[in-house]
Amino acid sequence: LPFELTGSQTRCLQEIYADLLKPHPMHRLLQGDVGSGKTIVAMLAALRAVENGQQAAVMAPTEILAGQHYLKFDAWSKALGLRCVWLCAGLGAKVKRQALADIESGQAHLIVGTQALIQDGVVFHNLGLAIVDEQHRFGVSQRLALSRKSDHDLLPHQLTMSATPIPRTLAMTFFADLDVSVIDERPPGRKPVKTKLVSAGRRDEVI
Repeated sequence: LPFELTGSQTRCLQEIYADLLKPHPMHRLLQGDVGSGKTIVAMLAALRAVENGQQAAVMAPTEILAGQHYLKFDAWSKALGLRCVWLCAGLGAKVKRQALADIESGQAHLIVGTQALIQDGVVFHNLGLAIVDEQHRFGVSQRLALSRKSDHDLLPHQLTMSATPIPRTLAMTFFADLDVSVIDERPPGRKPVKTKLVSAGRRDEVI
């Protein structure tokens, strides 16, 4: 990598690695502001699955976001001699057939896409880690559907990522089995995130 991980990223990654060693599936939320570096942490977690003979899948709610993830994951994968596959509804028939074949055969180590990943025709060879970005944009059944895509009896580990977790997610950290890792430090040089409230009277101006 052309940069060093921040201390916060390293801490979160170690928490994830510790979960991946346990005999039961990880269920962890990676929380951090936009620009805090969640994506590289997710990639390094995915590599831990791949080096143990498993596939890792990344699902994002829109083609734009999923496409951004694919470009990063694909570049990092190529540098390591790994195959990263892109899957979305807009793929041509021939390209889609090849992608599905690579996913099912295990030729694809990393799979990045939209809700297309949870469609009936998608069969993973050995899904070991399911990563869901902007998890608040998916329904409960959609998030669970990716975890149930494994073709063996073992449930894959699940890592969800969000800058804005929904109340249900926060409740799960108290009452259910969801662990949380927080990236509370920005990489050097990143501009601060500004959140603003705009009145309804300025709607036209915003548009």
